[in-house]
Amino acid sequence: MLALRVTVLAASLSLALLAPHAGISGISAPKRPAIVWKPISFPLARKAEMQAYSIRHYGIRAWRLRHPHVIVEHYTASNSFSSAYSTFNADVPDGELHELPGICAHFVVDKDGTVYQLVPLDVMCRHTVGLNWTAIGIEHVGTSDEEILANPRQLAASLQLTAWLMSEYGIRLGDVIGHNENRTSRFHHERYPAWRCQTHADWQKADMDLYRARLARVARLAGVPLGRPVKTVTPNC
Repeated sequence: MLALRVTVLAASLSLALLAPHAGISGISAPKRPAIVWKPISFPLARKAEMQAYSIRHYGIRAWRLRHPHVIVEHYTASNSFSSAYSTFNADVPDGELHELPGICAHFVVDKDGTVYQLVPLDVMCRHTVGLNWTAIGIEHVGTSDEEILANPRQLAASLQLTAWLMSEYGIRLGDVIGHNENRTSRFHHERYPAWRCQTHADWQKADMDLYRARLARVARLAGVPLGRPVKTVTPNC
């Protein structure tokens, strides 16, 4: 199983080098949502930390995010954008290994529907074990899946953002996942044994099934192909 995942990882990386950064051929481009650029501190030192992390956990000597294959939905477990921003801006050790870089996400969707971008899309961000090498991270200000699904403005902004990213990178509907689904992603790859089964509670499958159903409707209306069905993998735990 590990050999198969390494083969998939290598093939995906080879494809990433050949694929354009955006505008996949044959995919309709929906309207880019309004995005507020609010960058966190990500100097050369943090990029070097990201590269070292990537080497340890993925066997890849890179800090750049090249042609991402996955979008991971999260919630912040806080009630304000400012709190989430401060957490992501502070480059402090995290996790049982107490290693750098600090956690972050590419986007944060606030409760009023404002979409903030914190990190360029060609930079890896540490938000999901096993997937940072190929995943865009979207955080939602809130403390539960249900809270975000019940907030029309926040949910509409999230769906529009995700559909646009699907179009930009040719990401399949089935590769839009919740943080809790990371272990079953076909792109999951983690070299550190103790982390191969690590996950979080945010965005469980039942709630992501609701999210993906609504995302499918938004994507179809925007002319974004949903892609072929995606087979999940069984976690080797």
